[in-house]
Amino acid sequence: MIKLENLTKDFARVRAVDSLNLHVEKGEIVGFLGPNGAGKTTAIRLITGILQPTEGKVVINGEDMAVRPRWAKQSIGYVPDMPYMYERLSGREFIEFQAQLHLLRPADFQPGLEELSELLVMADWLDERIESYSQGMRQKTTMAAALIHNPPLLVLDEPLLGLDPRSTKILKEILKKRASEGVTIFFSTHVLSIAQEMCGRLAIISKGKLLAVGAFDELKGKNDPNLEAAFLRITEEQQPMEGKEC
Repeated sequence: MIKLENLTKDFARVRAVDSLNLHVEKGEIVGFLGPNGAGKTTAIRLITGILQPTEGKVVINGEDMAVRPRWAKQSIGYVPDMPYMYERLSGREFIEFQAQLHLLRPADFQPGLEELSELLVMADWLDERIESYSQGMRQKTTMAAALIHNPPLLVLDEPLLGLDPRSTKILKEILKKRASEGVTIFFSTHVLSIAQEMCGRLAIISKGKLLAVGAFDELKGKNDPNLEAAFLRITEEQQPMEGKEC
C-alpha cells in the first residue's frame, strides 16, 4: 500500500529525510515514531504528495506519486499535524467540501457523514462554525473529513492531539475497525503507550534516518519493559539502518 524507496528531502543545508526505505502492506497499522525534529512530518508530507522528494520514490496503492499524483492521492485520507480549516464554514460544510474534492455526490457521502458525526460524538456541533470549535472538535472534524471518501489508506500525523480520553477511545476503535476491514493506517504519535497498543509494526526514525522497524516484541531489548524504554534505547544508540529495505 505504501512503498518508499530511498526517499530523501533536502531543505537548504538540512537533510530532513535521508534515504528512507519502508513498505507498508494492506491492512497494517504502522506507528511512525521519532524525537522532535526527526523528520516524521516531512516524510508524511512526502507520502501524501504535499512535498516533492529531492531523491527517491513514493508509491501509493501501486501508483507512483510523481507520475500519477491524482490517482495516488485519491487512495489517501490525510490528517495533518496542523490542519488548515475554513473557519467560516460549519463542520458539515467542511466535510462536504472534502467529499466533493473526491468527486462524491451528496447521495454517496451523506449517510457516511451522519454515521461519522454520531461515532465521533460531534452531531450537536456539526452545523456550528468551525471558528467556535475547541481543538478536540477541530481534530474530530478533520478526521471525519479524512474518512468521508472511505480511502484504503489513512495517513495521520498526531491524530490524537487535543482529544479527551473518551474521544481517544472512540478514535482507536474506529481505526481498529477500519484496519480489520483492510484499510492501511500509517500514523505518527508521541503517545507511545497507544502506539504499543495499536500497531502491528513500528518504524522509528531520527535525524531523517530509519533506525528500526518491526513489531514491539522484535524491537524491545531484554531490559525494555515497554515501548517507551525501547524507543529511548534505540534513539539514544543512533544506529541508522543504511540502505536497508523493510
